[in-house]
Amino acid sequence: MTRATSCSKSLSVVAPATRRPVVFFDVPAHARQAWESELAAEFAPIWTSTPDVAVAESLRGDAPVLVSFLRPSAALAFIRELRTRKPAAPVLALVDAARGDLASEAVLAGAVDVLTFQAPASRIVAALRREATPDLYAFSASMQQVNASVRRAAAGRASVLLVGERGTGRRAVARAIHAAGPGAGAALPFVVVDCAASDAPQLARELFGATRSDEDGASARGLERISRSSQLYAARGGTLFLQNVPDAPTRVQQRLATLLRDREAWIVEDGGAAALDVQVVTAAEPAIDAAVQEGRVLPDLFRRLSAVRIDVPPLRARREDIAPLANRFMRDVCAELGVPAKLFARSALALLAALPWSGNAADLKALLRAVVGALEGQGLGVDSVLAHVRLDPGAVVIANRGTLREARERFEREYIAASLRLHRGRVTRTAKALGMQRANLYRKMRSLQVAPPR
Repeated sequence: MTRATSCSKSLSVVAPATRRPVVFFDVPAHARQAWESELAAEFAPIWTSTPDVAVAESLRGDAPVLVSFLRPSAALAFIRELRTRKPAAPVLALVDAARGDLASEAVLAGAVDVLTFQAPASRIVAALRREATPDLYAFSASMQQVNASVRRAAAGRASVLLVGERGTGRRAVARAIHAAGPGAGAALPFVVVDCAASDAPQLARELFGATRSDEDGASARGLERISRSSQLYAARGGTLFLQNVPDAPTRVQQRLATLLRDREAWIVEDGGAAALDVQVVTAAEPAIDAAVQEGRVLPDLFRRLSAVRIDVPPLRARREDIAPLANRFMRDVCAELGVPAKLFARSALALLAALPWSGNAADLKALLRAVVGALEGQGLGVDSVLAHVRLDPGAVVIANRGTLREARERFEREYIAASLRLHRGRVTRTAKALGMQRANLYRKMRSLQVAPPR
């Protein structure tokens, strides 16, 4: 039962066992009125403007916290207090849509998502659900476009081609399409098949099952046979996620194209035809078009796999998403390694957002795993990151050697060298980009033995 009070006072909610508690700190009354009824169906909101109450409720029930930034200084002070006492607490920020600066401040303070007061209740509910099943982080314009494409793709059952570099989160996008689909997608099968993980006979058995070539109704109707043991049969009603399609043998590609054309298969054990209600989502690298031209992917199959195409941007093209991803990955890595949760310094998050990440999110998570494994304290600052990063032009490489001073010098040397290459050896322009006086840059280059590129 909820005790109704004004938003300026503490409010406790007795949370039914079937609803997850959520703490709303300093949220104005108009937002509460707009969201409360829809939230109550799935969550047990705890509305308060008292920091001690909000912290205590989060600690007691492991509840996520939504923090209003109508009073930015109060919001930042509250987040610092909460993360000091409970570093792993999931924090979401609420800001005015016109205050993009506050969104950045919230992320640097440790928020894993930023919502607006103008957002509908469904958006708030979706963000809270994501804390239980994380999917996409879409602060950047490019990922917001991906999210819009995901919603459109999930509304139907057409095949989807996800094109992006390795490590860009194509599987996460596929799962987002699956979860957003009709009929409570999260409860339906999500089946993964890697076409490069098996030889030709084994891949055929995995996809289509143990089928016979006997004369039966399948031959008369021109249908492909599948058995109940196949992954295609297992994915019925849900999603089949394909990887490395160019590595699939031609015969497997032909059979798959036929199944996607007919949307019907002959079930061997049943001795009859059945509709094939499967949404096929395929992960592909940017070279997929060349693979089609080279004949490694059949044009007919490619056409049927790419009814909807979504280009997933690399991490370096969506820097606004790096800090919230790092916050999320940090929680995951600490739980994976069985160590207490760590806190990012703002400067460390800013540094992570500036790195090139040629390996995308996979590199980011690998770096955090290395940093956390070597970290003794609770705080993770710039020095902790620099000790495990070697900056190449266009690449991040995990390193594990040398003292902290040596790591800092190595970073400065390679960062200056990369900047000089970027500016084609022009020291004046490089100094301006680095925020240094030209004479100071020359001295630093001499001390670090960095020569201008020729």
